[in-house]
Amino acid sequence: MKKKHLLIKLFKWRLKNVTNRQFIIALSIVIGVASGIAAVTIKMLVQKIHDLVHHVIDNSTNEWFFIIAPGIGILLTVLFIKYIVKRPVRHGIPNVLYAISKTQGKMNKHNMISSVIASSLTVGFGGSVGLEGPTVSTGAAIGSNLGRFLHLNYRQITLLLGCACAGAMSAIFKAPIAAIVFALEVIMLDLTLASLVPLLIASASAVTVSYIFLGTEVVYPFDVTHTYDIEELFFYILLGLSCGLIATYFTRTYKYIEGLFENTSSIGKRLFVGASILGILMFLFPQLFGEGYQEINSALSGDVNYLNNIGVFAYFQDNFVTLIIALILTIGIKVIATSVTFGSGGVGGIFAPTLFMGANTGILFATIINKFGWVQLSERNFALIGMGGLIAGVLHAPLTGLFLIADLSGGYSMFLPLMITATTSYITAKSFEKHSVYTHQLAHRNELLTHDKDQNIMTVMDVKKLIEKDFAPVAPDATLGDLVEIISKAHRNIFPVVDDKGILRGMLKMDDIRGIIFKPELYNTVMVEDIMYMPEYYITPDSNMEELVNLFRKSSRFNIAVVDEGRYIGFISRANAYTAYRNQMKRFSSHY
Repeated sequence: MKKKHLLIKLFKWRLKNVTNRQFIIALSIVIGVASGIAAVTIKMLVQKIHDLVHHVIDNSTNEWFFIIAPGIGILLTVLFIKYIVKRPVRHGIPNVLYAISKTQGKMNKHNMISSVIASSLTVGFGGSVGLEGPTVSTGAAIGSNLGRFLHLNYRQITLLLGCACAGAMSAIFKAPIAAIVFALEVIMLDLTLASLVPLLIASASAVTVSYIFLGTEVVYPFDVTHTYDIEELFFYILLGLSCGLIATYFTRTYKYIEGLFENTSSIGKRLFVGASILGILMFLFPQLFGEGYQEINSALSGDVNYLNNIGVFAYFQDNFVTLIIALILTIGIKVIATSVTFGSGGVGGIFAPTLFMGANTGILFATIINKFGWVQLSERNFALIGMGGLIAGVLHAPLTGLFLIADLSGGYSMFLPLMITATTSYITAKSFEKHSVYTHQLAHRNELLTHDKDQNIMTVMDVKKLIEKDFAPVAPDATLGDLVEIISKAHRNIFPVVDDKGILRGMLKMDDIRGIIFKPELYNTVMVEDIMYMPEYYITPDSNMEELVNLFRKSSRFNIAVVDEGRYIGFISRANAYTAYRNQMKRFSSHY
């Protein structure tokens, strides 16, 4: 009781002495630091588990452990979620997007810790996924629950979610500029210039925490020994086209495998199948083990020995054909390994697999061009730019791909090729796939928010909350006299005709009976079922706002009946829907 009283006094003091802007700026620092700590915790846990796994693998008598390690990690993840969390731990970034669009920015408290442990187990034991998704989810959960505790409004909570996501990305990749761009391009929707300040502060706070614990070195060190010649820009366009096509392959394969696992109801079966597939893939392609950071750095240094020093290509002659086949298979099968890791129950992100594929795509492209002698391209540069191209294509986020690679590697001198490749890849991928791997499920369920404010407002509006039920029902076997008696007590001019089972049999409007309502001689002879009509247009409670708006536009009606499997629910009026729309517009447009 004393604690509650103290909190009330604290809230009153804050409202009196601290402006909303000052308060949000202070919270952005807290969110940034918390997101940075979450990112550091995940990285350190993964490294500890990774070191333990490699210690076992390096023991010559336990080489087989390399094959089963990813399956063990996913098994531990599934057990942790099933018996400790006891709630689903959804994929990080889609989970944040869902919270913004459908739950008023609310995220479950368990997300503040569950994603940390689950992803550490998955990735630490060699699951072929990354850490950015769980880190973003963790930071966003912290921001969401802090906002709810402080009784902030939807706009403010959404801003805190954006700050948390920016902070998490900034800390995990040591990329503060790219993190802000990511929050604006992928997470946030309609920010004013003033809202950028909290994002900047959160990103700077988080990366500072990361620097303190993990050092200031960039994630992918890259020395630019040669930038580019003008004649090479054409090949960066071709690289962008290649990245866009591979991004399309990534998205479609991911969706297909995800669907296969979702259609398997047995958790045990999903786990067994997934672990078996991963074991085989790790045996044949050891370079797919874990996040792939070492392999990416090797590619950026021009060393591709990780492709054929062990695994299926260890016994093949080191030549051009073998290298090309190895690169193609590594790119193609990485998608399968990532999708299977997710489908079988693992928790992680897709940034790291995408960067891995992008580096190998750049190497593959430059190697083929150089072989034919058209021009001598820098394989290192193309590996770097390929990473940005795949991010742009897979995430449908060209600016994120552009600034992430520049931030990660310090390669701002390659900005023009990055721009060309990222833009071309995005346009190509977007031509084949309307939605990214993050958003395809949300879009399918009409739960996706975009940068279209009008569309966003309709997405977050709930048709069920617009239903009006104060209409006086009439039985189909009632007489005109019974109807007149009901009209005398009603305050609406529409009357649903409903039988004793609640089924909508028709409806009546005042205009339909105006000519006979004042003829008492007809009161006992005219039956309601003879003058009623079935509405041409109706909607279900599960319909979305866009369908309702289209019905209003198509029918020119002022009221639309709501029917659930034949049962009468109520009506939605055009005026009520318009008022609700305007109220939502205020929520989206108000400043923090």
